[in-house]
Amino acid sequence: MQESNVFATLNAVNCNEHTEKKGNLTYLSWAWAWKMVKTHFPDASYTIYENPDGWNYFTDGRTCWVKTGVTIQGLEHIEYLPVMDMRNQSIPFEAVRSFDVNRSIQRSLTKACARHGLGLYIYAGEDLPESPERTASQQPSPQQTLSSRQSWRQSKSQYFTNNQPIQ
Repeated sequence: MQESNVFATLNAVNCNEHTEKKGNLTYLSWAWAWKMVKTHFPDASYTIYENPDGWNYFTDGRTCWVKTGVTIQGLEHIEYLPVMDMRNQSIPFEAVRSFDVNRSIQRSLTKACARHGLGLYIYAGEDLPESPERTASQQPSPQQTLSSRQSWRQSKSQYFTNNQPIQ
């Protein structure tokens, strides 16, 4: 099966009955996401990346993030995700707990599944900055979406060099 067939298969799955709302964001259960991936592609696998010291998270000394990958039919999609609190704010390095890292790993794996197509629509618009003026009913303009992505790419470069975390 080709990559486009993997995406088409997983993108056709309706995830709505397995989502939860927390604040203004929608979450897909990692357990349900993995069940659907394995149901359609039993040979799928995932990787939780470790830093050179063997930790399952990376840090710049200020905050932390996790790196996971989901591989389906030889194609791996990798997801980086900050270790965040319940308000989706990065947790300072000295306050990070193993529970926070584990929760971020599970969410990162779910997002890596979305890169293969499963529930991708859930994340549409997630990369936009929040502002008091923006309400849940407002849709971002294409220019806002482009501007947000460019801003993220610029800020991402301070943490990664050649796609590798700065140690």
